[in-house]
Amino acid sequence: MSEVRTVTDRESAPRGRAAPAPSLWLTVLSLVAFVVLIALGIWQIERRAWKLTLIDRVEQRVHAVAQPIPPPASWPAVSAANDEYRHVSLKGRFLHDRETLVQAVTEEGPGYWVLTPLQRDDGTQVLINRGFVPSERRDASTRRDGNPDGQVEITGLLRITEPKGGFLRNNVPQHNRWYSRDVAAIAAARGLHDVAPFFVDADSRSQSAGGPVGGLTVVRFPNNHLIYALTWFALAFMLAGRLVVTFGGGLFRRNRGLNGFVHEPAGGPDVAARRTGSDAGTIVEPT
Repeated sequence: MSEVRTVTDRESAPRGRAAPAPSLWLTVLSLVAFVVLIALGIWQIERRAWKLTLIDRVEQRVHAVAQPIPPPASWPAVSAANDEYRHVSLKGRFLHDRETLVQAVTEEGPGYWVLTPLQRDDGTQVLINRGFVPSERRDASTRRDGNPDGQVEITGLLRITEPKGGFLRNNVPQHNRWYSRDVAAIAAARGLHDVAPFFVDADSRSQSAGGPVGGLTVVRFPNNHLIYALTWFALAFMLAGRLVVTFGGGLFRRNRGLNGFVHEPAGGPDVAARRTGSDAGTIVEPT
């Protein structure tokens, strides 16, 4: 007596069909996106290191002992990287009749910065941001008592010129509307000469009674680079996980479909149909 057993290939059954492979273009785009996300994360880490170095350098400058401003011969070489926020000192006489008001929003509220040229003994001029005044004190006649005459000594922070204007607002010199401390434009509008290409934010020690409020310089550098880096890396690993599931799962299903056979005993009611029907994957093995 012989026994016949059938072996059915699961791949031929509808339930065992492997998922279609992802398209080539989708695969390439996913890999490119993964590389870009990793690169962005690394770039943010590098930016964070640069920002921390900048903050440390500026802190040292702000709290250092005040030094004389750079001499005129070195003015063309003054830059934000090398000189901004240096604690400096200088002497001269204010030209109050040529002051300029620049719109400002400070911890004291909205109002204006008062920029006044300081005439030095060597003939050069330096714009001094004497400080803040509210809108009701915009007119110089309301603070005449706070405008010192004669020689004064100013200490403060060296600042780099702010050309063109403020956020979405351009300076309009012909209408005397100023939104940024643009040294060159202010000098041209006020007929100044031999002007330093920077200005000085006067500190509170240089403040005169009844004059603008000095010492309001905000030294703050946003440092969110670590959060940005973690975000880019998280997106990259999420994409990598999706690729692993897509390719790994598809490969597992295909291998399982190729290697998984079901042995069924002969004699069942559908044996004849399997031998002669559409199920070409059926194999009859005599034993």
